[in-house]
Amino acid sequence: MQATELHQLTIHEAHELLKQRKTSSLELTKSVLKRINDVEGRVRACVTIAEDIALKEADKVDAYMRAGHEITPLTGIPALIKDVICTKGIKTTCSSKMLQNFVPPYDATVIEKLNAQKAVIVGKTNMDEFAMGSSTEHSAFFATHNPWDLSRVPGGSSGGSAVAVSTDEAIYALGSDTGGSIRQPAGFCSVVALRPTYGRVSRFGLLAFASSLDQIGPMTKDVTDCALVMNAIAGHDPRDSTSVPHPVPDYAQHLVPDIKGLKIGIPGEYLVEGMQTEVRAALERAVDKLQELGAEVDWGVSLPHTKYALAAYYIIAPSEASANLARYDGVKYGFSAGNASNVIQATERTRQFGFGPEVKRRIMLGTYALSAGYYDAYYVKAQQVRTLIKQEFDQVLQRYDALVTPTSPTVPFKLGEKLEDPMQMYLSDICTLPISIAGIPAISIPAGFADNLPIGMQIIGKPFSEGVLLRIAFAYEQATDWHSRKPPLS
Repeated sequence: MQATELHQLTIHEAHELLKQRKTSSLELTKSVLKRINDVEGRVRACVTIAEDIALKEADKVDAYMRAGHEITPLTGIPALIKDVICTKGIKTTCSSKMLQNFVPPYDATVIEKLNAQKAVIVGKTNMDEFAMGSSTEHSAFFATHNPWDLSRVPGGSSGGSAVAVSTDEAIYALGSDTGGSIRQPAGFCSVVALRPTYGRVSRFGLLAFASSLDQIGPMTKDVTDCALVMNAIAGHDPRDSTSVPHPVPDYAQHLVPDIKGLKIGIPGEYLVEGMQTEVRAALERAVDKLQELGAEVDWGVSLPHTKYALAAYYIIAPSEASANLARYDGVKYGFSAGNASNVIQATERTRQFGFGPEVKRRIMLGTYALSAGYYDAYYVKAQQVRTLIKQEFDQVLQRYDALVTPTSPTVPFKLGEKLEDPMQMYLSDICTLPISIAGIPAISIPAGFADNLPIGMQIIGKPFSEGVLLRIAFAYEQATDWHSRKPPLS
């Protein structure tokens, strides 16, 4: 086993040690907490550390195991959760002043599912406020730093979760993905992350940004761990009206390093103008490796409506955010501005001082797109374009088992580099947005480095084909060593 410290273990390695009684959940949890203490001052990945809760839970798990109970792959394994997912008794802030002191009275469905497996939740990770951003610089509290180069962004909005996994501050983490918020930071931090098919994982207890786009997914150190977390969190939930009653396979069964005969397409539109030459070169090398492993590769795939995805997304997502964030009015819970002479002024001030600039920008964009006179011209048209993008993916994926693209057109950029230019920031998600618009699954896996900065490869599939994506990702991972490299933090 390569790992020398308990916090460096993967889920499956830690599980084996727990099964053999060679370590305990308490030892694992203490190791992770020590690691957080050692590196957090430099990377700033965590918003809340629930040390007492985690240690008590780990102690309970150890007693449960000593009593001879069977354990699951996630039993006793410490995890960090993106701070947009409700955790009963642990603050859930969305990295916003609006919810700075909010403690949910209930757990999200995914947390209930982890609790059922006796997982240990160590705390909550930093993010762009209300998941609106691509760099984790839009947190109301502090920016998170990329562990591969502390002067660069980790991606967003699940940047804290990606950094936590990359630096071994957690054995695994959960994130959420609206336009690429799991995949893009995974690419920037050299970890594995899967955006499931829309409706595959319950959104109950996920604080909404854009309800028709949001999905929760795993962020892990390798593909095997990704499959194990998906086994735990996937499935129908009657409390989420968009949850699909589709049978959940055992994703671990798909982890075979054999992709002979699988057809993989490379859509030309994703090799965008402005893409860094090193990113394109890394993708070409990765595709060559897939071909070497027996996949049939076609570089001639076209998805012409891809070029409209960015525009459609930035109508649909802000419109849904405008409606979803109307609930933060300072009346029932969350931040409330004082010194107001009437209810309207109180609401205005609450929203003025409770939301950060990026959230306000998107609320205004969305409110404008939904307003009388503009609804048909913007929102309806964007939904029609969305349908075309979805149909195009459906048609192309009838001919291929998967599509492969870069996760991002660039390596991680400098902190502050794009803050004054929202359009450049939005373009960071150009490779991930169309997949969200279509509601289909995609996985990002480590695929190389340029100047010691990570490059991710995105593998895209038809609805509910997460197993196929995990199989391709696993075969590639077994034939390379990118996933085993660690950032240069002492």
